[in-house]
Amino acid sequence: MGSTDNASEASGSPIQNAVKQYGITKPLSSAGPTNADLQRTAELEKFLVEASLYESEVETTKRQEVLLEIERICKEWVKQLTLQRGYTDQMVEEANAVIFTFGSYRLGVHGPGADLDTLCVGPSYVNREEDFFMVLHELLAENEEVSELHPVPDAHVPVMKFKFRGISIDLLYASVSLLVVPQDLDISQQSVLYNIDEATVRSLNGCRVADMILRLVPDVKSFRTTLRCLKYWAKRRGVYSNVTGFLGGVNLALLVARVCQFYPNAVPSMLVSRFFRVYTQWRWPNPVMLCAIDANEELGFTVWDPRKFHGDRKHLMPIITPAYPCMNSSYNVSSSTLRVMMEQFNHANKICQEIEMNKAAWSALFEPYQFFEAYKNYLQVEVAAADVEDHRLWKGWVESRLRQLTLKIERDTCYKLQCHPYPYEFTDTSKQVPHCAFFMGLSRKEGVQVQDGQQFDIRATVDEFRLDVNMYMYWKPGMEVYVSHIRRKNIPSFVFPEGYKRPRPVRAHNPDRSGVAASPCSQSDGGASPAGGSLKRKRDGDNDYASAKQQKRIPPESDLGNQDMNGDLIPCPIRAHHPDRPGVAASPCSQSDGGASPAVGSLKRKRDGDNDYGTSAKHQKQGSPESDLGNRDLSGGLMLASCSKLNGDTVLSGNEEGTLAGDFEPSNALEAALKAHAASSNSDDPQKQPLRLSLASTA
Repeated sequence: MGSTDNASEASGSPIQNAVKQYGITKPLSSAGPTNADLQRTAELEKFLVEASLYESEVETTKRQEVLLEIERICKEWVKQLTLQRGYTDQMVEEANAVIFTFGSYRLGVHGPGADLDTLCVGPSYVNREEDFFMVLHELLAENEEVSELHPVPDAHVPVMKFKFRGISIDLLYASVSLLVVPQDLDISQQSVLYNIDEATVRSLNGCRVADMILRLVPDVKSFRTTLRCLKYWAKRRGVYSNVTGFLGGVNLALLVARVCQFYPNAVPSMLVSRFFRVYTQWRWPNPVMLCAIDANEELGFTVWDPRKFHGDRKHLMPIITPAYPCMNSSYNVSSSTLRVMMEQFNHANKICQEIEMNKAAWSALFEPYQFFEAYKNYLQVEVAAADVEDHRLWKGWVESRLRQLTLKIERDTCYKLQCHPYPYEFTDTSKQVPHCAFFMGLSRKEGVQVQDGQQFDIRATVDEFRLDVNMYMYWKPGMEVYVSHIRRKNIPSFVFPEGYKRPRPVRAHNPDRSGVAASPCSQSDGGASPAGGSLKRKRDGDNDYASAKQQKRIPPESDLGNQDMNGDLIPCPIRAHHPDRPGVAASPCSQSDGGASPAVGSLKRKRDGDNDYGTSAKHQKQGSPESDLGNRDLSGGLMLASCSKLNGDTVLSGNEEGTLAGDFEPSNALEAALKAHAASSNSDDPQKQPLRLSLASTA
């Protein structure tokens, strides 16, 4: 195995941490834990163990054995290629490949059943295109212990996915400029980056970033416990998914590492609390950085720099990787997902305050987010295919495009309609074909003034999404996608666990009527609460304002294109057909931006690169606390808590303010770049641009 595993032991003692500076600024506080902090840390660690977040010794041993076996296969593969290409017997004897790990396993925060992220480093004469994806692929396919083998050569980071003895493996390959790869190769050195392409740099960067994170934190043990805790929190609250636009493992690791630098002597209970305290007040889009950005003009690779690159100025939540070439690990974040994450940060911050006052237990922090009770309107994206293997591939592709659907809906409604994608799939076992469904919560942006009966017509937007999805180069007959609008009361039962009882709408006390409880939503039109019988019907029907004409059962999918969302939204649940199939014409609405449908390469770059439709910081607002989320509606009278701007005047209180301000604006050059970003964003204010699609209104 690679020599970089020794980095995990690098951690400082509390005495050392008190005098050493980690990161680009001084610590916010060097205070150590109190007895109460130590007690809360012990309780937190006990909770994590009881939640089964640690794998057993048997699983750990099995994982290590699998790594050794994969390395043996790769070594034999390189020796076989060296012999076939006529190298000397000595070269064949010395031919070598080294396996490195990255991701959660390398950081030491993996749990039971987690994927194993691995990198194979080979010599310069063994290439990726033919040798890795063809020769090694054949060797793995012949191995009886390998299953679900799936190469992805055209991915942003080319990868071979498979299972080995039941453990999911992601295997990358990097060919370095060496004829013989030493067993103790240190890939953290920039010398390994000479004479290689950008795909190889990206393949190496996962390991290089993980190693640098472990070197840049004051205490590795506290970092690991805190990160394990926050990964579990993010999954429970529905904000753990890089592909959907939320936080992935690397994003969270970098955020946690920065908080560890701010509080070098803190224990995990303190770090969890301060994580939410810091990031509820962080002035996005100011970047989070663990160290200064290394330009290294000699190597010449592109690094994140909003002063030079216009695309970097569009990033809403920059979290910069520390290893050269430094990149933004969170370019997928959109205004919608940032809003949702800020809501969850605020919600968690309040709970942590209660925990510190002994008013709540740690279990309160990890209460699952009730997504299907949070909104009154949803988009349902159903994915089906002819067989299990086709469905697995098709589902992965559609899921990677859901972020674009979110961006397109917000763009085409001038950011008046907000989307909350839920990063989990749900399976309807009653279907005869492999099937799953994804969901998005829909709400009107707070403060938007609209006329009664005004509609959001997103049929053309959904049609554009259909054309985008059908650019999939491995499309086969039977691969279908359907998009439909559903109200909360019509959410299919398969999304809920067996035996789950859906709660009834909460009714607020009406101070004007003794003994009568009124629904908070019933007051949105300014009228009095209806009588008890009406209340009962509204509780069961959950359609407060729709007329008898609108209260209809949802028809078959072929007729769903004309359904509205209580007079607000007209989506188009269109079956996705491949654009090359005879008899299917592309919708003219897909050209709403005036250009032709982009080619596959262009689509791929947009997926992997910048946030195409990002907005400026002045449009990024904090949402209401979770207690208010259930009152969101698309009808005229919205019951949403007031929001404050993310770049408002509030920063950390007390003596922390001046120190943290230096981290928010680490250099005059970057401050100037961020001001330029704000000016550019204001000039392209989406509120000032004309609608691409007309908003129809009803009588």
